[in-house]
Amino acid sequence: MDKKESRLRRARKTRAKIAELKVFRLCIHRSNCHIYAQVYSSCGTKVLASASTVEPDVRTQLPNGGNIDAAKVVGKLIAERAKAQGVTEVAFDRSGFRYHGRVKALAEAAREGGLQF
Repeated sequence: MDKKESRLRRARKTRAKIAELKVFRLCIHRSNCHIYAQVYSSCGTKVLASASTVEPDVRTQLPNGGNIDAAKVVGKLIAERAKAQGVTEVAFDRSGFRYHGRVKALAEAAREGGLQF
């Protein structure tokens, strides 16, 4: 099993548990250059809010989208947008990525922004 398959296997387990709970899901994805966050509805079919380092207003603030500072900005932004949609409590889906570095920074910034998970 290679690195990507292992990550996707871990992600499947997490997503199955979140689907059982039927709660809103804060899903993240990271690449070498960018980080993305989306809040899905409890049924998992509708995206309620999204934020990423690809957006033009975020790119003007940051010289590099693939670091911890960028993850903090995206975390605060996703929290604001989710709260605007009336979502305050979510389940954190880290997509099989380890909870450290950029993933941890995004999660902590979202918590500071008002999301509970």
